Amino acid sequence: MNKQIYSIIIGSGSYIPTHVVPNADFINNEFYGPDGLKLTKSNQVIIDQFEQITGIQERRYVTDDLLTSDIASLAAKEALIVSGVDPETLDYIIVAHNFGDVTAGNSYTDMVPALASRVKNQLGITNPDTVAYDLPFGCAGWLQGVIQADGYIRSGDAKKVLIIGAETLSRICDPHDRDSMIYADGAGAVILAATESEEPVGIISHTTKSYANELTYVLKMCKSAHPEYTGDRLFLKMQGRKLYEHVLKIVPGVIKECITKAGLSIEDMDKLLIHQANNKMDEAVLKQLYELYDIKSPSTDIMPMTISWLGNSSVATLPTLYDLIERNKFEGQEFTAGTMMVFAAVGAGVNVNAVVYKIPAK
Repeated sequence: MNKQIYSIIIGSGSYIPTHVVPNADFINNEFYGPDGLKLTKSNQVIIDQFEQITGIQERRYVTDDLLTSDIASLAAKEALIVSGVDPETLDYIIVAHNFGDVTAGNSYTDMVPALASRVKNQLGITNPDTVAYDLPFGCAGWLQGVIQADGYIRSGDAKKVLIIGAETLSRICDPHDRDSMIYADGAGAVILAATESEEPVGIISHTTKSYANELTYVLKMCKSAHPEYTGDRLFLKMQGRKLYEHVLKIVPGVIKECITKAGLSIEDMDKLLIHQANNKMDEAVLKQLYELYDIKSPSTDIMPMTISWLGNSSVATLPTLYDLIERNKFEGQEFTAGTMMVFAAVGAGVNVNAVVYKIPAK
């Protein structure tokens, strides 16, 4: 059998912010609905219902001295140390994010120069052949960066690619919108490298779809829910119910398509690493996925979750989750040689993607 080029993860890193924000910190917020009317339920009831649905008990925010590009660099440095890769030998640096650098107290995003260029600068890389660019693709951005990197590697255009997902959602969420309790900050990174193998290893298949129809604006930037807000600042807004309904219709099928491309079945998967968006939604996706295979009782052990203590950090949830397990920082979870998993994400756009990945031998 001839050897083929595959893409494998040779190092990972993450930055988990130090500022812990429990649900109790929202007890004095004034919450308004999309109609501009103040919610009549008590904040305690709102918070309790929120936790029951999302599974979020606390989240992490960056401190005022840090920007998205800063935490992206911190995660990248960890991945480089773990992998032992010389930064000057990287072919690409891909930074997935959606809002650029937003300073504390500043309502404007800063995306010029690209965050990837800032990360390259912070890493001290001088090689002009290390191409750095940003990838805004909703919460599915980091996984799409992995898919793009796999294309570069398989084509022979690259041997090592650094892919980072970083976001500071705490700075673009509306404190008067109860959905603001979902969002969190964080960064994760992996280094994808070329390897030759007779047997499939690393990235085996991938699938991406964009639903830019009636779903295009289920996530968008709008003014505050507070009717007396007069500033020009825009905040992230979500049509949660509409998004939830369509995610259940779309995402399980995309995951199944990716698994089928790999010539495998859900029963071959040891783990499902899904974007940590909402505990209830992710569990529903898992249930629907198994039903596509006529399996009525899926094992929830296949789907490790960090949302209860890290919240939804958008593009950072998947690489952070992977890094915590890979580096034995997630109790009860581990990867071993041959572990078969599927990554999956969905985000603004609406963009959906999935990757089937097999852990290589050390």
